[in-house]
Amino acid sequence: MRVTGKILRACGFLMIACLFFTSCKSRKIITDASSARGKELSGTIEQRYATLLGVQEKDIKDQRLYKFIDSWMGAPHRLGGMDKGGIDCSGFTTILQKEIYKKSVARTAREMAEQVKRLYEEDLKEGDLVFFDFGGQPFNHVGIYLHNNKFVHVSTSKGVIISDLRDPWYYKYFSRCGSVK
Repeated sequence: MRVTGKILRACGFLMIACLFFTSCKSRKIITDASSARGKELSGTIEQRYATLLGVQEKDIKDQRLYKFIDSWMGAPHRLGGMDKGGIDCSGFTTILQKEIYKKSVARTAREMAEQVKRLYEEDLKEGDLVFFDFGGQPFNHVGIYLHNNKFVHVSTSKGVIISDLRDPWYYKYFSRCGSVK
């Protein structure tokens, strides 16, 4: 009888602890952007992403977009993947465009690059696509522009992540940008 009571109390304590930790507004955001590297960001979704992107909280207008990104953050890379167990850059872009903007895009980054209305870098807006030529292959990586030169994409080593377009490593491979027609 005493053992059962201890077990029940321990289970109750664990349930309360789980509820406390899962209901907390704080969440680590995975990024390689130098402005937030190693920081634990807390607060509402608008507050966290405003801090991360270096913009005013009022600039974070599309809560659905940032909740979507938040739910995928850190999902691992898997070539051809289309779920949170593993996804690639074009799969992530396809799902995001469909769920958030109700737009259909091609399944590969190269095909997406041909579908966009080309823009100058300074004309990029939230939701536009950014393309990269890694390994000498044209348009073999795609991400979604957010604000202030930041974009969300699927890194082969870190999974879904937010990076800075002006980071020298990304910028040297940056090749095209545009809005989905």
